[in-house]
Order: sequence, then C-alpha cells, then structure tokens
Amino acid sequence: MCLILMLKHLKHKIMKLKTLLAIAALLLTNILFAQKPSPKLLDANNHTLVMIDHQPQMAFATQSHPIDIIRNNASMISKAARTFNVATVITSVAAKSFSGPIFSEITEVFPNEKIIDRTTMNTWEDEAAHKAITGKNKKKIVFAGLWTEVCIVGPALSALSDGYEVYFITDACGGVSKEAHDMAVLRMIQAGAQPMTSLQYLLELQRDWARPATYDAVNDIAKEHGGGYGLGIKYAKEMFNAQEGKN
Repeated sequence: MCLILMLKHLKHKIMKLKTLLAIAALLLTNILFAQKPSPKLLDANNHTLVMIDHQPQMAFATQSHPIDIIRNNASMISKAARTFNVATVITSVAAKSFSGPIFSEITEVFPNEKIIDRTTMNTWEDEAAHKAITGKNKKKIVFAGLWTEVCIVGPALSALSDGYEVYFITDACGGVSKEAHDMAVLRMIQAGAQPMTSLQYLLELQRDWARPATYDAVNDIAKEHGGGYGLGIKYAKEMFNAQEGKN
C-alpha cells in the first residue's frame, strides 16, 4: 500500500514538473522571440520606394482625393525615404509632351535623383524603369502615384507576378474617381498587395522612439505633414517646455 501511495505521489510530482516545464518553455519562448519583428514590416533597408507620375496632367483629373492632400503625402513619404536613406525610384510619363514635371514636393527632396520618363502606362514594362527598380535588389516594393487604377495597378500586379512583396500607399495615390481608386485598391489587395498610409509608412520606418539618429527628423516631418498628429506633437512639446519652465 505504501508503495502504491509513493508511486501516486511520484506521478503527481512528475505531472506537476511537466506543467512547470511547459510554462517555463512558454515564458522562455516569449522572452527570446517577443522582440522579433514581423518580416512583413518595412524597414530602411528591405524595400524600394517607387513614386510614379506625380505630375500636373495626372493631378488635374484626380478626383478620389483633394490634390493638396496627395501633394502633402507625396512630400511626407519623400522626406521619410530621404531620412532613412531608402532606395528610391522616381518615374514620369510623357513629361515633356503631355503630363508635365514631377511635383516640386518630390523633386525638392530628391534634387539629384534621375527621373525616368516613360511612354508606357505600366512602369514595369519600361526597360529603364524596370531595370532601376529591380536593380535595387530589394524583394519588397512600395508604390505610390497617379492614377491608382492605371499607373499603380499595372506595376503592382506585375511585380507580384514576378515574386516581389508589394505595398502601396493609398493616400499618396489617387484615381479619376473614388470608385476607380477603391476598385484599384481592392484589386491589388485581392492579388496580395498590402495597403498602407503615408503616416504609417513614416512611423513604420522609425518604429522605436529610442532611435536618436532619425528621431528629430521624423518628428519634424510629422509636425509639417502629419495633420492632427503633427499638431499634437507641437502641443505636447509646448506643454512640456511650459512645465519645465515652472520647475
């Protein structure tokens, strides 16, 4: 009888030990892997930003967004790319004969960047543009441009077919109507592309406010182009300075 009781007690101890080991393994897994970011996230080195046809003639017919918002957001993502030294390709369509120059909000940020002019509506089908994009050797590509339903859908679907991970910045794109833009967005999502916004792009690159090299620049970009969020940064800074002055 004593032996049976001892065996039962030992079995209970073993089960308890197994439970504790399982809990410890789970905690250890969380400790080891909690800080590992998703491979789906963008960082400064894992993608190419491709800005397509942010030009006056394209802007005239854009109705899905107010054009001042698209210009603001084009400036925001340009400054984000410059701040983080992201590989960037800028391309236009028929700049001299039809569509006009790339927005100054972009060219002022990248004054020395060569703008690749095309005749193709699909950037992926232009030899020089395709070579410039794929030559960056990044498996992730982020698109922004006018119009969503033509100049973004074409290269986005093409890049997906060629095995690239594709993202597109919805509020730095625009279509000839809200429906045209929305259907283009839906089509790209269904094909596997990932949508994001301009502010999301900026903050995803920063991701940690303890990164001092880009902290001030990111806050400056947000204050200038981030709408209510940027206003909140200004407000918080003023309140902090006021409190510091009282102490």
